[in-house]
Amino acid sequence: WIAGALYMGMFDWAELSGDNTYYDWLRKIFNRQSWQVANRMYHADDVCIAQTYIDFYNKEKNENMLKPTIARADWVLNNPSNGSMDLDYSKGSTIERWTWCDALFMAPGVYTRLYTLTGNRKYMYFADGEFRATYNHLYDKDEDLFYRDSRYIGQKEANGKKVFWGRGNGWVIGGLAEILKTLPAEDTEFRPFYLELYKEMSERLAGLQGKDGYWHASLLDPDSYPSPETSATGFIVYGLAYGINQGYLLADKYLPVVKKGWEALTRAVETDGKLGWVQPVGADPKKVTRDMTELYGTGAFLMAASEIYKLADK
Repeated sequence: WIAGALYMGMFDWAELSGDNTYYDWLRKIFNRQSWQVANRMYHADDVCIAQTYIDFYNKEKNENMLKPTIARADWVLNNPSNGSMDLDYSKGSTIERWTWCDALFMAPGVYTRLYTLTGNRKYMYFADGEFRATYNHLYDKDEDLFYRDSRYIGQKEANGKKVFWGRGNGWVIGGLAEILKTLPAEDTEFRPFYLELYKEMSERLAGLQGKDGYWHASLLDPDSYPSPETSATGFIVYGLAYGINQGYLLADKYLPVVKKGWEALTRAVETDGKLGWVQPVGADPKKVTRDMTELYGTGAFLMAASEIYKLADK
């Protein structure tokens, strides 16, 4: 999943630029991996990469790019887990469901793509059921934000506010953009729920942007985590910019937020091209320093860049 998010960003950029160098680089890696997903059968993280496999298939129509992904998805559908939605690492089944909000970026886009590609509603019925189970368990309707997982419900930050992780909610808004982007354009059965949730979260997240343009590791207690956090910022800028481009969000309201966020992201790029201020792999707010970087941060940056480029004429 760490590289999976990078590959999604690189594919978006390749598609925008039309530069085959990026496609060739990705294809070389995927051929070396035989277009396989990782080996944990249920784990959402292990199918994140399949989103780019399907995008590649849609471009080149090579069945070998698709077979392992369909085999995994069909196995999961035929062997559904009935595990709890509470995250408890003492139980092996805890990651068989989408029990942490990051999963809403990793997996749903695989199933929406398969639904659109094959026309088979079974993929969307599964994804919709699992997404709504996570939504019902982790979404705080008073705050319009997702808890990272059940362990954080009831916890408080130093300022007494609830604990809502920046990147966790970045994963969700980015995942919602992917769902809306990859559902059939004419779909009316599933899209309304995701579009309403997307708009709700977009409004909330736009209001939580820092004066410096960044979103921080803790959304409701930025004073405890004042440093920039570019993975949250990247995914949120991507999500909001996508909505402006699609006409889901009013440009007059959201464009200043997106521009400020993009300018902040560009300030975090070093002269050698490295993106700094990326919170390492984790599950909750932590201190971040300028020298920290991760592949998913770069992926988020590239996804945001692709939508920002399309905004140029707005």
